[in-house]
Amino acid sequence: MTALSDVKSEAADASCDLPSHSRDDLEKRLVRKIDLRMSVIVLLYALSNIDRANISTARLAGFEQDLHLEGSQYATVLSIVNVGSIVMQVPANMFLHWLERPATLIPCSMVMWGVISVLTGIAQNYNEVLIARLLLGFAEAPFFPGTVFLISGWYKRDELAMRATIVTCGSVFSSGLGTLFASGILTGMQGVLGQASWRWLFYIEGGITVIVAICAMFILPSFPHNTRWLTPEERSLAIARLADDGYGRMDGPGRQTTMEGLRNALSDWKVWWFTITLIIDHIARSYTMYFPTLVATMGYDMTVTLLLTTPPSVLGIIGAFIFSRLSDHTHKRYKYILASNVFGALGFTVSICTMNTVARYASMFLMALSNAGQMVLWAWIKNTFSREPAKRAVAIAMISGVSAVGSIAGSYIWPLNWGPTYRYSYTICFVALGVTTAMLGVIHLHLKRVNKQIERNEQNAQDINDLQDPVGFRYLV
Repeated sequence: MTALSDVKSEAADASCDLPSHSRDDLEKRLVRKIDLRMSVIVLLYALSNIDRANISTARLAGFEQDLHLEGSQYATVLSIVNVGSIVMQVPANMFLHWLERPATLIPCSMVMWGVISVLTGIAQNYNEVLIARLLLGFAEAPFFPGTVFLISGWYKRDELAMRATIVTCGSVFSSGLGTLFASGILTGMQGVLGQASWRWLFYIEGGITVIVAICAMFILPSFPHNTRWLTPEERSLAIARLADDGYGRMDGPGRQTTMEGLRNALSDWKVWWFTITLIIDHIARSYTMYFPTLVATMGYDMTVTLLLTTPPSVLGIIGAFIFSRLSDHTHKRYKYILASNVFGALGFTVSICTMNTVARYASMFLMALSNAGQMVLWAWIKNTFSREPAKRAVAIAMISGVSAVGSIAGSYIWPLNWGPTYRYSYTICFVALGVTTAMLGVIHLHLKRVNKQIERNEQNAQDINDLQDPVGFRYLV
Protein backbone atom coordinates (compact mmCIF):
# COMPACT_ATOMS: atom_id res chain seq x y z
CA MET A 1 0.00 0.00 0.00
CA THR A 2 2.91 2.34 0.65
CA ALA A 3 4.08 1.98 -2.93
CA LEU A 4 0.62 2.95 -4.13
CA SER A 5 0.69 6.01 -1.89
CA ASP A 6 4.03 7.10 -3.36
CA VAL A 7 2.67 6.68 -6.88
CA LYS A 8 -0.35 8.81 -6.00
CA SER A 9 1.80 11.56 -4.51
CA GLU A 10 4.09 11.65 -7.53
CA ALA A 11 1.13 11.69 -9.91
CA ALA A 12 -0.43 14.63 -8.09
CA ASP A 13 2.81 16.58 -8.36
CA ALA A 14 3.16 15.76 -12.04
CA SER A 15 -0.28 17.05 -12.89
CA CYS A 16 0.56 20.49 -11.54
CA ASP A 17 2.83 21.01 -14.57
CA LEU A 18 -0.14 21.01 -16.97
CA PRO A 19 -1.09 24.43 -18.44
CA SER A 20 -4.39 25.63 -16.99
CA HIS A 21 -6.31 25.54 -20.29
CA SER A 22 -4.98 22.05 -21.11
CA ARG A 23 -5.91 20.84 -17.66
CA ASP A 24 -9.45 22.22 -17.95
CA ASP A 25 -10.01 20.46 -21.28
CA LEU A 26 -8.52 17.21 -20.03
CA GLU A 27 -10.55 17.42 -16.82
CA LYS A 28 -13.80 17.80 -18.76
CA ARG A 29 -12.95 14.75 -20.88
CA LEU A 30 -11.93 12.81 -17.78
CA VAL A 31 -15.15 13.60 -15.92
CA ARG A 32 -17.23 12.58 -18.94
CA LYS A 33 -15.28 9.34 -19.15
CA ILE A 34 -15.83 8.63 -15.46
CA ASP A 35 -19.51 9.54 -15.73
CA LEU A 36 -19.97 7.08 -18.58
CA ARG A 37 -18.45 4.23 -16.60
CA MET A 38 -20.23 5.14 -13.37
CA SER A 39 -23.59 5.26 -15.15
CA VAL A 40 -23.80 1.46 -14.89
CA ILE A 41 -24.43 1.94 -11.17
CA VAL A 42 -27.88 3.30 -12.06
CA LEU A 43 -28.79 -0.19 -13.25
CA LEU A 44 -27.04 -1.85 -10.32
CA TYR A 45 -28.94 0.30 -7.84
CA ALA A 46 -32.21 -0.48 -9.60
CA LEU A 47 -31.54 -4.21 -9.34
CA SER A 48 -30.52 -3.88 -5.70
CA ASN A 49 -33.76 -2.14 -4.87
CA ILE A 50 -35.83 -4.57 -6.93
CA ASP A 51 -34.32 -7.67 -5.29
CA ARG A 52 -34.78 -6.15 -1.84
CA ALA A 53 -38.32 -4.86 -2.40
CA ASN A 54 -39.86 -7.46 -4.72
CA ILE A 55 -41.31 -9.15 -1.67
CA SER A 56 -43.70 -6.18 -1.35
CA THR A 57 -44.90 -6.75 -4.92
CA ALA A 58 -45.13 -10.51 -4.37
CA ARG A 59 -47.46 -9.79 -1.46
CA LEU A 60 -50.12 -8.69 -3.95
CA ALA A 61 -49.97 -12.07 -5.71
CA GLY A 62 -50.50 -14.52 -2.85
CA PHE A 63 -47.04 -14.56 -1.26
CA GLU A 64 -48.39 -14.46 2.32
CA GLN A 65 -51.13 -17.02 1.67
CA ASP A 66 -48.88 -19.55 -0.11
CA LEU A 67 -46.27 -19.44 2.67
CA HIS A 68 -48.93 -19.38 5.42
CA LEU A 69 -47.59 -16.22 7.05
CA GLU A 70 -49.50 -15.00 10.08
CA GLY A 71 -49.52 -11.94 12.34
CA SER A 72 -46.25 -9.99 12.18
CA GLN A 73 -44.38 -12.69 10.25
CA TYR A 74 -44.55 -10.73 7.00
CA ALA A 75 -43.06 -7.65 8.71
CA THR A 76 -40.29 -9.84 10.13
CA VAL A 77 -39.52 -11.31 6.70
CA LEU A 78 -39.49 -7.79 5.27
CA SER A 79 -37.17 -6.37 7.92
CA ILE A 80 -34.79 -9.28 8.56
CA VAL A 81 -32.79 -8.28 5.48
CA ASN A 82 -31.55 -5.25 7.42
CA VAL A 83 -29.84 -7.43 10.04
CA GLY A 84 -27.21 -8.45 7.52
CA SER A 85 -26.68 -4.82 6.57
CA ILE A 86 -26.19 -3.79 10.20
CA VAL A 87 -23.67 -6.57 10.85
CA MET A 88 -21.68 -6.56 7.62
CA GLN A 89 -21.52 -3.05 6.15
CA VAL A 90 -18.64 -1.74 8.27
CA PRO A 91 -16.43 -4.87 7.86
CA ALA A 92 -17.24 -4.93 4.14
CA ASN A 93 -16.21 -1.30 3.57
CA MET A 94 -13.08 -1.72 5.70
CA PHE A 95 -12.18 -4.69 3.49
CA LEU A 96 -12.91 -2.61 0.40
CA HIS A 97 -10.61 0.17 1.65
CA TRP A 98 -7.86 -2.40 2.19
CA LEU A 99 -8.46 -4.27 -1.09
CA GLU A 100 -8.99 -1.11 -3.19
CA ARG A 101 -10.90 -3.12 -5.84
CA PRO A 102 -14.59 -2.09 -5.86
CA ALA A 103 -14.80 -3.19 -9.50
CA THR A 104 -14.39 -6.76 -8.22
CA LEU A 105 -16.03 -6.70 -4.79
CA ILE A 106 -19.29 -4.97 -5.75
CA PRO A 107 -20.18 -7.28 -8.70
CA CYS A 108 -19.26 -10.37 -6.63
CA SER A 109 -21.69 -9.32 -3.92
CA MET A 110 -24.33 -8.85 -6.64
CA VAL A 111 -23.83 -12.37 -7.95
CA MET A 112 -24.36 -13.74 -4.45
CA TRP A 113 -27.53 -11.81 -3.75
CA GLY A 114 -28.90 -12.61 -7.23
CA VAL A 115 -28.51 -16.32 -6.54
CA ILE A 116 -30.15 -15.92 -3.13
CA SER A 117 -33.03 -14.00 -4.72
CA VAL A 118 -33.61 -16.89 -7.13
CA LEU A 119 -33.58 -19.36 -4.24
CA THR A 120 -36.18 -17.25 -2.40
CA GLY A 121 -38.61 -18.32 -5.08
CA ILE A 122 -38.44 -21.98 -3.98
CA ALA A 123 -39.23 -21.23 -0.31
CA GLN A 124 -42.16 -23.27 0.99
CA ASN A 125 -42.71 -21.86 4.49
CA TYR A 126 -41.92 -19.02 6.90
CA ASN A 127 -38.60 -20.42 8.13
CA GLU A 128 -37.20 -20.95 4.64
CA VAL A 129 -38.09 -17.49 3.36
CA LEU A 130 -36.79 -15.94 6.60
CA ILE A 131 -33.39 -17.59 6.12
CA ALA A 132 -33.29 -16.53 2.46
CA ARG A 133 -34.02 -12.90 3.38
CA LEU A 134 -31.41 -12.95 6.13
CA LEU A 135 -28.76 -14.21 3.72
CA LEU A 136 -29.86 -11.62 1.16
CA GLY A 137 -29.04 -8.88 3.68
CA PHE A 138 -25.55 -10.26 4.26
CA ALA A 139 -24.90 -10.54 0.51
CA GLU A 140 -26.18 -7.02 -0.24
CA ALA A 141 -24.28 -5.39 2.64
CA PRO A 142 -21.14 -4.39 0.66
CA PHE A 143 -23.14 -2.76 -2.15
CA PHE A 144 -24.51 0.55 -0.89
CA PRO A 145 -21.57 1.74 1.26
CA GLY A 146 -19.18 0.38 -1.35
CA THR A 147 -20.71 2.37 -4.20
CA VAL A 148 -20.96 5.51 -2.06
CA PHE A 149 -17.27 5.15 -1.15
CA LEU A 150 -16.39 4.50 -4.79
CA ILE A 151 -18.19 7.65 -6.00
CA SER A 152 -16.55 9.78 -3.30
CA GLY A 153 -13.16 8.52 -4.48
CA TRP A 154 -13.57 10.07 -7.95
CA TYR A 155 -15.60 13.29 -7.69
CA LYS A 156 -14.94 16.67 -6.11
CA ARG A 157 -17.18 17.87 -3.32
CA ASP A 158 -19.25 20.18 -5.53
CA GLU A 159 -19.82 17.35 -8.03
CA LEU A 160 -21.06 14.78 -5.56
CA ALA A 161 -24.74 15.55 -5.05
CA MET A 162 -25.64 15.46 -8.75
CA ARG A 163 -23.53 12.35 -9.41
CA ALA A 164 -24.84 10.62 -6.31
CA THR A 165 -28.37 11.36 -7.50
CA ILE A 166 -27.67 10.07 -11.00
CA VAL A 167 -26.22 6.78 -9.82
CA THR A 168 -28.62 6.25 -6.92
CA CYS A 169 -31.76 7.27 -8.77
CA GLY A 170 -31.79 3.65 -9.90
CA SER A 171 -33.40 2.83 -6.56
CA VAL A 172 -36.14 5.42 -7.15
CA PHE A 173 -36.38 4.50 -10.82
CA SER A 174 -36.91 0.85 -9.95
CA SER A 175 -39.88 1.75 -7.76
CA GLY A 176 -41.63 2.86 -10.93
CA LEU A 177 -40.43 0.74 -13.83
CA GLY A 178 -39.71 -2.18 -11.49
CA THR A 179 -43.38 -2.42 -10.65
CA LEU A 180 -44.30 -2.23 -14.34
CA PHE A 181 -41.96 -5.13 -15.04
CA ALA A 182 -43.31 -7.01 -12.03
CA SER A 183 -46.86 -6.39 -13.23
CA GLY A 184 -46.08 -8.18 -16.48
CA ILE A 185 -44.62 -11.16 -14.64
CA LEU A 186 -47.42 -11.44 -12.09
CA THR A 187 -50.17 -11.24 -14.70
CA GLY A 188 -48.49 -13.34 -17.39
CA MET A 189 -46.62 -16.09 -15.55
CA GLN A 190 -49.26 -17.43 -13.17
CA GLY A 191 -49.31 -21.22 -13.36
CA VAL A 192 -46.44 -21.51 -15.86
CA LEU A 193 -44.70 -24.85 -15.17
CA GLY A 194 -47.00 -25.19 -12.18
CA GLN A 195 -45.40 -22.27 -10.38
CA ALA A 196 -47.14 -19.28 -8.80
CA SER A 197 -46.40 -15.96 -10.52
CA TRP A 198 -44.72 -14.50 -7.42
CA ARG A 199 -42.16 -17.32 -7.56
CA TRP A 200 -41.36 -16.41 -11.18
CA LEU A 201 -40.83 -12.85 -9.96
CA PHE A 202 -37.90 -14.00 -7.82
CA TYR A 203 -36.53 -16.39 -10.47
CA ILE A 204 -36.48 -13.83 -13.27
CA GLU A 205 -35.34 -10.76 -11.34
CA GLY A 206 -32.63 -12.69 -9.48
CA GLY A 207 -31.36 -14.20 -12.72
CA ILE A 208 -31.14 -10.77 -14.37
CA THR A 209 -29.08 -9.52 -11.41
CA VAL A 210 -26.51 -12.30 -11.85
CA ILE A 211 -26.09 -11.59 -15.57
CA VAL A 212 -25.74 -7.83 -15.09
CA ALA A 213 -23.25 -8.32 -12.23
CA ILE A 214 -20.92 -10.36 -14.44
CA CYS A 215 -21.00 -7.61 -17.09
CA ALA A 216 -20.36 -4.91 -14.46
CA MET A 217 -16.98 -6.45 -13.58
CA PHE A 218 -15.68 -5.20 -16.93
CA ILE A 219 -17.26 -1.73 -16.73
CA LEU A 220 -16.90 -0.40 -13.17
CA PRO A 221 -13.75 1.51 -12.19
CA SER A 222 -11.80 0.91 -9.02
CA PHE A 223 -9.93 4.01 -7.78
CA PRO A 224 -7.87 6.58 -9.74
CA HIS A 225 -4.51 5.07 -8.84
CA ASN A 226 -5.35 1.48 -9.84
CA THR A 227 -7.90 1.74 -12.67
CA ARG A 228 -6.32 0.24 -15.75
CA TRP A 229 -8.27 2.03 -18.48
CA LEU A 230 -6.95 5.48 -17.50
CA THR A 231 -4.01 6.95 -19.41
CA PRO A 232 -1.05 8.11 -17.27
CA GLU A 233 -2.09 11.73 -17.88
CA GLU A 234 -5.68 11.03 -16.86
CA ARG A 235 -4.56 9.17 -13.76
CA SER A 236 -2.35 12.08 -12.71
CA LEU A 237 -5.19 14.53 -13.16
CA ALA A 238 -7.77 12.31 -11.43
CA ILE A 239 -5.57 12.24 -8.33
CA ALA A 240 -4.57 15.92 -8.50
CA ARG A 241 -8.12 17.28 -8.85
CA LEU A 242 -9.09 15.58 -5.61
CA ALA A 243 -5.96 16.86 -3.89
CA ASP A 244 -6.83 20.41 -4.99
CA ASP A 245 -10.29 19.97 -3.50
CA GLY A 246 -9.00 19.22 -0.02
CA TYR A 247 -8.04 15.55 -0.38
CA GLY A 248 -4.29 16.27 -0.34
CA ARG A 249 -3.49 14.82 3.05
CA MET A 250 -5.41 11.61 2.43
CA ASP A 251 -3.30 10.10 -0.33
CA GLY A 252 0.26 10.86 0.70
CA PRO A 253 2.79 8.76 2.62
CA GLY A 254 0.86 9.45 5.84
CA ARG A 255 -2.19 7.59 4.58
CA GLN A 256 -4.33 6.14 7.37
CA THR A 257 -4.61 2.40 7.85
CA THR A 258 -8.01 0.76 7.87
CA MET A 259 -7.91 0.29 11.66
CA GLU A 260 -6.96 3.93 12.19
CA GLY A 261 -9.96 4.90 10.09
CA LEU A 262 -12.16 2.72 12.29
CA ARG A 263 -10.89 4.36 15.49
CA ASN A 264 -11.25 7.87 14.07
CA ALA A 265 -14.80 7.22 12.85
CA LEU A 266 -15.91 5.74 16.16
CA SER A 267 -14.51 8.72 18.08
CA ASP A 268 -16.16 11.39 15.88
CA TRP A 269 -19.50 12.52 17.33
CA LYS A 270 -20.65 13.67 13.90
CA VAL A 271 -20.64 10.05 12.69
CA TRP A 272 -22.93 9.05 15.56
CA TRP A 273 -25.14 12.11 15.04
CA PHE A 274 -25.67 11.30 11.36
CA THR A 275 -26.27 7.65 12.28
CA ILE A 276 -29.02 8.46 14.78
CA THR A 277 -30.50 10.97 12.33
CA LEU A 278 -30.63 8.36 9.58
CA ILE A 279 -32.22 5.80 11.91
CA ILE A 280 -35.10 8.21 12.51
CA ASP A 281 -35.13 9.19 8.83
CA HIS A 282 -35.58 5.54 7.80
CA ILE A 283 -38.61 5.34 10.07
CA ALA A 284 -40.00 8.47 8.39
CA ARG A 285 -39.50 6.89 4.95
CA SER A 286 -40.71 3.40 5.89
CA TYR A 287 -43.77 4.00 3.71
CA THR A 288 -41.59 3.16 0.69
CA MET A 289 -41.47 -0.50 1.83
CA TYR A 290 -45.26 -0.64 1.75
CA PHE A 291 -45.89 1.62 -1.23
CA PRO A 292 -47.83 -0.94 -3.33
CA THR A 293 -49.94 -1.76 -0.25
CA LEU A 294 -50.68 1.92 0.36
CA VAL A 295 -51.66 2.49 -3.27
CA ALA A 296 -53.90 -0.56 -3.03
CA THR A 297 -55.94 1.21 -0.30
CA MET A 298 -57.47 3.29 -3.10
CA GLY A 299 -59.43 0.20 -4.14
CA TYR A 300 -58.01 -0.74 -7.55
CA ASP A 301 -57.01 -4.23 -8.73
CA MET A 302 -53.44 -5.52 -8.66
CA THR A 303 -52.44 -4.43 -12.19
CA VAL A 304 -53.81 -0.89 -11.83
CA THR A 305 -52.27 -0.60 -8.36
CA LEU A 306 -48.81 -1.47 -9.67
CA LEU A 307 -49.19 0.94 -12.59
CA LEU A 308 -50.22 3.75 -10.23
CA THR A 309 -46.98 3.42 -8.27
CA THR A 310 -44.96 4.63 -11.28
CA PRO A 311 -45.91 8.34 -11.66
CA PRO A 312 -44.95 9.31 -8.06
CA SER A 313 -41.59 7.60 -8.55
CA VAL A 314 -40.98 9.51 -11.78
CA LEU A 315 -41.73 12.79 -10.02
CA GLY A 316 -39.35 11.74 -7.25
CA ILE A 317 -36.58 11.29 -9.81
CA ILE A 318 -37.23 14.70 -11.35
CA GLY A 319 -37.22 16.33 -7.93
CA ALA A 320 -33.99 14.58 -6.99
CA PHE A 321 -32.23 15.90 -10.11
CA ILE A 322 -33.45 19.46 -9.53
CA PHE A 323 -32.56 19.56 -5.84
CA SER A 324 -29.16 17.92 -6.37
CA ARG A 325 -28.23 20.22 -9.24
CA LEU A 326 -29.15 23.30 -7.22
CA SER A 327 -27.32 21.93 -4.19
CA ASP A 328 -24.08 21.42 -6.12
CA HIS A 329 -24.41 24.75 -7.92
CA THR A 330 -24.96 26.77 -4.73
CA HIS A 331 -22.67 24.64 -2.54
CA LYS A 332 -25.54 24.32 -0.06
CA ARG A 333 -26.97 21.13 1.41
CA TYR A 334 -29.29 21.64 4.37
CA LYS A 335 -31.79 24.05 2.84
CA TYR A 336 -32.57 21.63 0.01
CA ILE A 337 -33.02 18.76 2.46
CA LEU A 338 -35.34 21.02 4.47
CA ALA A 339 -37.36 21.93 1.36
CA SER A 340 -37.83 18.30 0.32
CA ASN A 341 -38.84 17.31 3.86
CA VAL A 342 -41.52 20.00 3.80
CA PHE A 343 -43.06 18.27 0.75
CA GLY A 344 -42.96 14.95 2.60
CA ALA A 345 -44.60 16.45 5.68
CA LEU A 346 -47.41 17.86 3.53
CA GLY A 347 -47.94 14.44 1.98
CA PHE A 348 -48.18 12.76 5.38
CA THR A 349 -50.61 15.45 6.57
CA VAL A 350 -52.97 14.93 3.63
CA SER A 351 -52.94 11.15 4.13
CA ILE A 352 -53.69 11.57 7.83
CA CYS A 353 -56.64 13.88 7.19
CA THR A 354 -58.54 12.23 4.34
CA MET A 355 -59.35 9.02 2.49
CA ASN A 356 -60.43 10.88 -0.65
CA THR A 357 -58.91 8.98 -3.56
CA VAL A 358 -57.62 12.00 -5.49
CA ALA A 359 -56.17 13.68 -2.39
CA ARG A 360 -54.63 10.41 -1.20
CA TYR A 361 -52.93 9.81 -4.53
CA ALA A 362 -51.70 13.43 -4.66
CA SER A 363 -50.16 12.94 -1.21
CA MET A 364 -48.04 10.10 -2.59
CA PHE A 365 -46.48 12.48 -5.11
CA LEU A 366 -45.57 14.82 -2.25
CA MET A 367 -44.07 11.96 -0.26
CA ALA A 368 -42.03 10.86 -3.29
CA LEU A 369 -40.51 14.35 -3.50
CA SER A 370 -39.11 13.90 0.02
CA ASN A 371 -36.74 11.24 -1.37
CA ALA A 372 -34.87 14.02 -3.19
CA GLY A 373 -33.59 15.28 0.13
CA GLN A 374 -32.10 11.92 0.99
CA MET A 375 -29.94 12.07 -2.15
CA VAL A 376 -28.60 15.45 -1.06
CA LEU A 377 -28.15 14.15 2.49
CA TRP A 378 -25.83 11.36 1.38
CA ALA A 379 -23.77 13.84 -0.64
CA TRP A 380 -23.55 15.97 2.51
CA ILE A 381 -22.34 13.00 4.56
CA LYS A 382 -19.63 12.25 2.01
CA ASN A 383 -18.60 15.92 1.98
CA THR A 384 -18.38 16.06 5.75
CA PHE A 385 -15.94 13.13 5.92
CA SER A 386 -14.07 13.83 2.69
CA ARG A 387 -10.63 14.41 4.18
CA GLU A 388 -9.51 10.87 5.13
CA PRO A 389 -10.41 7.85 2.95
CA ALA A 390 -10.07 5.24 5.72
CA LYS A 391 -12.30 7.20 8.07
CA ARG A 392 -14.74 7.99 5.24
CA ALA A 393 -15.05 4.31 4.34
CA VAL A 394 -15.94 3.36 7.92
CA ALA A 395 -18.18 6.42 8.48
CA ILE A 396 -20.24 5.74 5.34
CA ALA A 397 -20.64 2.06 6.18
CA MET A 398 -21.40 2.71 9.84
CA ILE A 399 -24.02 5.37 9.11
CA SER A 400 -25.60 3.23 6.40
CA GLY A 401 -25.42 -0.05 8.32
CA VAL A 402 -26.48 1.00 11.81
CA SER A 403 -29.20 3.28 10.47
CA ALA A 404 -30.85 0.16 9.03
CA VAL A 405 -32.21 -0.27 12.55
CA GLY A 406 -34.69 2.39 11.49
CA SER A 407 -35.83 0.25 8.57
CA ILE A 408 -36.40 -2.67 10.92
CA ALA A 409 -38.47 -0.51 13.27
CA GLY A 410 -40.27 1.14 10.36
CA SER A 411 -41.44 -2.19 8.97
CA TYR A 412 -43.59 -2.74 12.08
CA ILE A 413 -45.49 0.56 12.02
CA TRP A 414 -47.75 -0.48 9.12
CA PRO A 415 -49.85 -3.35 10.57
CA LEU A 416 -52.88 -4.40 8.55
CA ASN A 417 -55.25 -3.55 11.40
CA TRP A 418 -54.17 0.13 11.07
CA GLY A 419 -55.34 0.09 7.46
CA PRO A 420 -56.78 1.17 5.21
CA THR A 421 -56.34 4.68 6.63
CA TYR A 422 -52.93 4.02 8.25
CA ARG A 423 -53.36 7.34 10.09
CA TYR A 424 -51.24 6.19 13.02
CA SER A 425 -48.49 5.09 10.64
CA TYR A 426 -48.46 8.40 8.78
CA THR A 427 -48.42 10.29 12.09
CA ILE A 428 -45.32 8.39 13.21
CA CYS A 429 -43.66 9.20 9.88
CA PHE A 430 -44.58 12.88 10.22
CA VAL A 431 -43.05 13.13 13.71
CA ALA A 432 -39.93 11.21 12.66
CA LEU A 433 -39.42 13.51 9.67
CA GLY A 434 -39.65 16.55 11.93
CA VAL A 435 -37.06 15.14 14.34
CA THR A 436 -34.75 14.31 11.42
CA THR A 437 -35.00 17.83 10.04
CA ALA A 438 -34.24 19.36 13.45
CA MET A 439 -31.19 17.12 14.00
CA LEU A 440 -29.79 18.00 10.60
CA GLY A 441 -30.30 21.66 11.49
CA VAL A 442 -27.98 21.15 14.47
CA ILE A 443 -25.18 19.72 12.30
CA HIS A 444 -25.78 22.55 9.81
CA LEU A 445 -25.19 25.19 12.51
CA HIS A 446 -22.16 23.30 13.86
CA LEU A 447 -20.43 23.10 10.49
CA LYS A 448 -21.09 26.81 9.88
CA ARG A 449 -19.28 27.58 13.14
CA VAL A 450 -16.41 25.29 12.15
CA ASN A 451 -16.09 27.09 8.80
CA LYS A 452 -15.84 30.44 10.61
CA GLN A 453 -13.12 29.02 12.84
CA ILE A 454 -11.19 27.72 9.82
CA GLU A 455 -11.42 31.17 8.25
CA ARG A 456 -10.11 32.82 11.44
CA ASN A 457 -7.24 30.33 11.59
CA GLU A 458 -6.25 31.20 8.02
CA GLN A 459 -6.31 34.92 8.76
CA ASN A 460 -4.20 34.53 11.92
CA ALA A 461 -1.72 31.94 10.63
CA GLN A 462 1.91 32.98 10.27
CA ASP A 463 2.77 29.91 8.20
CA ILE A 464 0.31 27.91 6.08
CA ASN A 465 2.07 24.72 7.20
CA ASP A 466 0.68 25.37 10.67
CA LEU A 467 -2.90 25.03 9.41
CA GLN A 468 -4.78 21.82 10.10
CA ASP A 469 -6.87 22.21 6.95
CA PRO A 470 -5.83 23.05 3.35
CA VAL A 471 -6.08 26.73 2.51
CA GLY A 472 -9.58 27.50 1.22
CA PHE A 473 -11.15 24.29 2.53
CA ARG A 474 -14.69 24.73 3.86
CA TYR A 475 -17.37 22.24 4.82
CA LEU A 476 -20.46 22.37 2.64
CA VAL A 477 -23.46 23.28 4.74
